[in-house]
Parts: sequence; structure tokens; C-alpha cells
Amino acid sequence: MLAQLTIRDIVLIDRLDLKFEPGMTVLTGETGAGKSILLDSLTLALGGRGDGGLVRHNEKQGQVTAVFDLPPGHPVWGVAHDLGLEPEGALILRRVQSADGRTRCYVNDAPVSAQALRDIGATLVEIHGQYDNRALVDPAAHRSLLDAFGGLTEDAEATRAAHAAYRRAVSDCDAQKAASAKAAAEADYLRHACEELEALAPEPGEEASLAERRTVMQQSGKVAGDLRDAFDSVAGDGSPLTTLSSAMRRLERRASQAPNLIDPGIKALDAVLLALDGAAAALEQALRDADFDPRELEQVEERLFGLRAAARKFQVDPDALSALAAKFEDELGDLDAGEARLAGLEADVIRLKQSYDAVAARLSAGRHATAATLDTAVEAELGPLKLDKARFHTQVEPLPEGGPDGIDRVEFWVSTNPGSRPGPLTKVASGGELARFMLALKVVLADRGSAPTLVFDEIDTGVGGAVADAIGQRLARLAERVQVLTVTHAPQVAARSAGHLKISKGGLQGDDKVVTRVAPLEGEARHEEIARMLAGATVTEEARAAARRLLQVAG
Repeated sequence: MLAQLTIRDIVLIDRLDLKFEPGMTVLTGETGAGKSILLDSLTLALGGRGDGGLVRHNEKQGQVTAVFDLPPGHPVWGVAHDLGLEPEGALILRRVQSADGRTRCYVNDAPVSAQALRDIGATLVEIHGQYDNRALVDPAAHRSLLDAFGGLTEDAEATRAAHAAYRRAVSDCDAQKAASAKAAAEADYLRHACEELEALAPEPGEEASLAERRTVMQQSGKVAGDLRDAFDSVAGDGSPLTTLSSAMRRLERRASQAPNLIDPGIKALDAVLLALDGAAAALEQALRDADFDPRELEQVEERLFGLRAAARKFQVDPDALSALAAKFEDELGDLDAGEARLAGLEADVIRLKQSYDAVAARLSAGRHATAATLDTAVEAELGPLKLDKARFHTQVEPLPEGGPDGIDRVEFWVSTNPGSRPGPLTKVASGGELARFMLALKVVLADRGSAPTLVFDEIDTGVGGAVADAIGQRLARLAERVQVLTVTHAPQVAARSAGHLKISKGGLQGDDKVVTRVAPLEGEARHEEIARMLAGATVTEEARAAARRLLQVAG
């Protein structure tokens, strides 16, 4: 239930702190006193449309805070959890409205979007008035009301889940069909490409290696002569190896005679001979590398041409050709696997459609069975509301195609006068009749999925006497199961309430600005307000006596 409403700098309200109790609370006051401002403020806190014009004149911003006390199992906790919120204890909704039109929304001081605030607010409060009966305007709401009355909510959720599963299967199947069709159209290309790449057998890094080998072979002809001359100088006829070797042997024979003089020279000559041997080996290897078969160069160039031509054809780097070949092979393999997958998905579509049809049919049967019971229950409430000649009928018709809410279109139809042709409630009933039909429905459905707080805005407009008293009785009955806040001009309704708030306008002390004030009424003050509602501008003793009788009857 709504436990507290705090308003700062909204229109004519400078500072207002209201506490609410369970049961029925009425809000009364002269026309223009600010009752609509109070409801606009509550709507703002529930995520309603913001407007910079709501901010009090000469103020930069206003704000509204609504505090709710709720049981642990209330559906709003699930909504909050889905939004990533984990509030504990009381649920506090706060909306800050800036004069420039911007707004900020908070749930238990955690910032949220306006849509998130609306989603939470919709589970907490329903506001109904003569010109704001959205639950009666939208046939989708009729279906929800019928499901709630018949205890069909679980079947409705199962139907939505079955429809979602079926639609996902259809989507997956369609995607696979498109993929299979695309693959089939490209099958010839894929086979040709696989054969071409398989014959080419490219390897990663091969192109760079071949290019390097070709460069070596192309340059080898130019350097072979120099390599050969160098080799001859080191190991050929002009080589100093023979002379140096002979000199070293002679020194070795003399080494015992003067070792200190000869050994260093022997070591040096040995190092020179080793270096010359190494140089000869390197030059000999270089000559062998430079001595290539011209056919090898031709083969390398043909291979390079083949790799680069394939890379251009498939628009990839030569090193990516081997990966591309593997990809094409996988896609060819997917053709066969895709056909098997498609067959499985088509079987899933059939199975899930049958499952949806079964739960939707069960829900539809429940709706048809519940409709007549709802009609009887609502009509039982219409007589005292001066709608005794009206007939209420819940029209359940098949939809051309099933949807997430089942296979039925549900709409409330009425005839308001004997012999008149029935028609959709929203087209046949006037604004005042709509409000009374909503009240009858809410009385019937109060303990079946209703929000914990219901707000009725002047639904008694245009009626009086016994009808106003009947409205008051039903609001009081409704308040036994949910919290009811009622803006009213009818004393018969006000007398039935457990709590009474009087809304008035006045000036601030020492200031000519007008502000809205709200005062709780009890005892004699409440008696005087109901007398004012009966008498008008001048309260007479007769009006006071009538007010006393109303309170006695209601009490």
C-alpha cells in the first residue's frame, strides 16, 4: 500500500507530507483547490510523463517521493529484480522534475529510467477516473481481467512461454532455410574452389620462401664468377695453403731446439691454416648453391605465379590460402549437415506448434467457461449503481491466428437500455457509465490480481443520492481488500471512508503566493466538511444534521 507521499515545489504545492493508512481515504475540497495536482504528483512519482510546467513558479526543480509498504511476495519485487534492483524493506519511488523539462528517476535512491519507474509503478497503483479508464478502453486489458477473474493467469503465462518457444523455433528454422539455400546456390562454386585449392595445396609462409629462393637464383649468376675467383685464391693453384703448410712443418721440426722462439709462430700458422680451410669450405658451399638447375627457377616462378594468382582470385593474402581452403571444405561439409539440421528444426517447429495449440486451447476453454460467471458477477453490482437496465457481456471470439496471449479476442460488450443493440463497452457507455462499470469490475476482481492501491478520481461525478451512496458502499467494500484513495464531491462517498483529507488553497504568511494545503479531518472537522459538501457555500443546521445521519449510517 501507499504509506507516504512527499511533494516539494510542484505547481501550487510548496511542501507537503502525507501519510496514508489501509482502507479507504477520501480527498475532498472546493473545485480548483488542488486535488488534481495531488494526483498529478502521484502520477509523476509512478513514472508518468514529466513536464517542466509542473515545477512551482520561480523554483529550479520540484520532486515527489512515494513510499510503499509491501508484502515479501508482491509481484513488484520480481519486476525490480528483472531491472537489476534488489530493494529491501520499503519501496521508495522518487522523481525529480527540473523546470527545464528534464527529469531524474530513483528507486530506493538507485537511478533508473523513466520506463523502469513506469514498469514498477504499474504494479503498485491503478488510477481510474471518468476520462481515464484505460483498462476498459484496451481490449487486451479485457483479456487480462477475464484471466485474473478465472484464475487463468498460470495458463496465460504457459501460453506466452509456449508461443515464444514456437516463434524462436520458427525463426531458427527460417534462418537455417536461408543458410541452406545460400549454401546450395554456392555449392558448385565451393566444389570448384575446393578442388582448385586442393590441387594447389598452399602452405603458410610458402610464398615468402619461394620469393626468397627465386631472388637467390636470379642473383647467383652475377656473383658465381667472383665466388670462383675467391675459391681459387684460397684453395686453387694460387692458394698459399701448400707454402704455409710446408713452412709450418719445417718449424715443427725445429721446435725442440728453440721452443720459446718457434711455438708462437706455429700456433699462428695453425690458426691461419684453419681459417683458410673454413673460408674454402664456405666458398665451396656458396658455389654449390649458386650452381642451380635453370628448370628449378622455372618451377619456382610457376609456383609463385600459381599462389599469387589464386590469392588475387579469392581476394586474400597468399598465406591465407590454406585457411581459406579449410573454410571452403567446412562449408561444403555444412551443406549435408545443414540438411540434417533443417530437418530437426522443422520437426521442432511442428512439435512446439502442437504444444502451443494444446495450452492455448486449454486457456481458451477456461476463458469461455469463465466469461458467463464474470458477466453474472458484474451484473449483480450494476443495479445499485443506477445501471440496473444494463447488460454486461464478455465477448470471446477466435483470432485468425494465435499469438502470445492465446487464440482469443476478448472484449466487454454492454447494452445500457432495454432493447438496445449491444456493442463494445467503450463505444456504448458514457464517461460516467464507464467509471461505474470499472468500479463494478474492480469490486468483482479486487482480490484477483489488482494493484495494492486503487485511486478513483471523481467517478461519482453527475450522480447523487442513492447512486452516490451505492458507489460509496462499493468503494468501502473494495477497501476491505485493497487500499482505496478517492477524490470525490459526493458526501455519501466521503461518509463511507476510514480516512479523510481536505484539500484547500491559501496564502503563505507574509506572501501573496497561493499554495495548496492538505489537512487530515477527524471528528467534528470531518462532520463539518461533509455538511459543507451537502450544503454548498453556506452550511446550515439542516446540512449538519444530514451529515450526522450519513456518518451514522456509514459507521
